[in-house]
Amino acid sequence: MKFSTKAIHVGQGADLATGATIVPIYQTSTYTQEEIGKHKGFEYSRTGNPTRQALEECLASLESGKYGMAFASGLAATNAVLSILRPGDHIISGEDVYGGTYRLFEKVFAHYGITATYVDGVNPEEIEKAIRKETRMIWLETPTNPLLQLTDIAAVAKIAKKRNLLLAVDNTFATPYLQRPLELGADIIVHSTTKYIGGHSDVVGGAVVLNDRPLYDKIKFYQNAAGAIPGPFDSWLVLRGLKTLSIRMKQHEVNALAVANYLKIHPRVVKVNYPGLKEHPQYELARKQMSGFSGMISFELKGSFTDVNLFMKSLRIFSLAESLGGVESLACHPASMTHASIPKEERERRGIKETLIRLSVGIEDEEDLIADLSNALEI
Repeated sequence: MKFSTKAIHVGQGADLATGATIVPIYQTSTYTQEEIGKHKGFEYSRTGNPTRQALEECLASLESGKYGMAFASGLAATNAVLSILRPGDHIISGEDVYGGTYRLFEKVFAHYGITATYVDGVNPEEIEKAIRKETRMIWLETPTNPLLQLTDIAAVAKIAKKRNLLLAVDNTFATPYLQRPLELGADIIVHSTTKYIGGHSDVVGGAVVLNDRPLYDKIKFYQNAAGAIPGPFDSWLVLRGLKTLSIRMKQHEVNALAVANYLKIHPRVVKVNYPGLKEHPQYELARKQMSGFSGMISFELKGSFTDVNLFMKSLRIFSLAESLGGVESLACHPASMTHASIPKEERERRGIKETLIRLSVGIEDEEDLIADLSNALEI
């Protein structure tokens, strides 16, 4: 089956009890057993739930994986992956990384003796140079949040396999519709399903997809033991979002490219970061490992924080808000929002300036979006 067909059908057969075409919301915490030890595959909804199972099967299929696990948030999924590490272990991460991931590395797992080194993820050679005898995992975002940098997944996968390291890729920005890291050699994929996969800004969730059974068993044990799982209704909302992922991503990309082309020639814009622009330094890599460029843009505005704040307040269609990937367009100030947990000096060294704006370009009419930006830039 092709992607769009799998998104609608995998794990989503007609309900055996009623014939319901759409997977029901199994809003139950427990399941009646016929006798001690004899049940119908489900005992307690922290361990397993039919609605969640449908979501997990579909996500695995879309990422070309064997095993999928759904979590209560993207960070819960990240936390579950990191749970396989032990005190003294070392992670290598691209330095342009989501602020919540950085916070988890530095404020949570550092207390358990797990350390992280941040390198220029654009250059696989820098990742290889950072490997130490205690290194156990390489963590990548590609495209990155918020600077839209790319890492050559296949090149890093070769390094990881040569050195017997795990390669985890946060695929939230690209989605499986545009990029499938397992096919490029990654070991683990992480998603915030809150974003494009859910697609409607009405649910918080996360996911992990992989192929290795022993690794799956470890993370699955943690999923059940720690219990950061989505409820049946949240699982159903994400599953509903998956059905339209392909058509939404096509429109996100069309609109984002139009917005990026508008911004790159505007006199008040210093720089535009969008891998779909031919001027992007990794445009060819984006074409090679992605089938499209997604809907995320960041750009630097001329002026100061005051100018950025005025711009944000002047928007009428774009909403000033955290998160991304919904059908509606959002504008974000990474330095004070998504990446505020990174110390200011380090944040600015990485290129996340006070004048950087991140746009999640929605699926409204592109002319309305450009008119909204134009109006805000002229005030």
